[in-house]
Amino acid sequence: MITKRIVFTGSGGQGVITASIILAEAAAIHEGLNAVQTQAYGPEARGGATRADVILSRDPIRYPKVIHPNYLVCLTQEAYNKFASIIRPGGLLLTDSNYVKLERKVDARQVELGMYKAVLEEIGKPIVFNICMLGALLGLTQMMKVETLEKVLEKRIPPDFMELNKKALRLGLKLADNQE
Repeated sequence: MITKRIVFTGSGGQGVITASIILAEAAAIHEGLNAVQTQAYGPEARGGATRADVILSRDPIRYPKVIHPNYLVCLTQEAYNKFASIIRPGGLLLTDSNYVKLERKVDARQVELGMYKAVLEEIGKPIVFNICMLGALLGLTQMMKVETLEKVLEKRIPPDFMELNKKALRLGLKLADNQE
């Protein structure tokens, strides 16, 4: 496995940090990888800029921050405008078409998915938007098994909300599959 560097960006309340923690935990505990997760967010409780970095590798990780990600997820226009230029050439830039209008060319595959809209239409609860995004990222990259992510969800999500989260994960996978 080549070291994978992932940056999740958005605004507070979108679950960007939670998604990054779930991904890193799944990789470290269930996939046997080294994983580092770091986060930064604005002073606002909700709505402020949020960034979470994840590095996954079989090799030791010597620096916890991501400079040029292989995968960049931008869930707001502000995040896209600020971070689109950091994507590694040949990488993947995933955006939500409800929140982000692509305005620049990058040397990466750009994928726009209507994740937020799909979550509202098919699930009705925007709280699982981040899990749908994780499913889409997984579907586009195959960086780990779906079952691995589900194991972490089962430990982190209260049982009453588990089916909702699994549905969101499958929705993200379906959106990615339709993109291919």
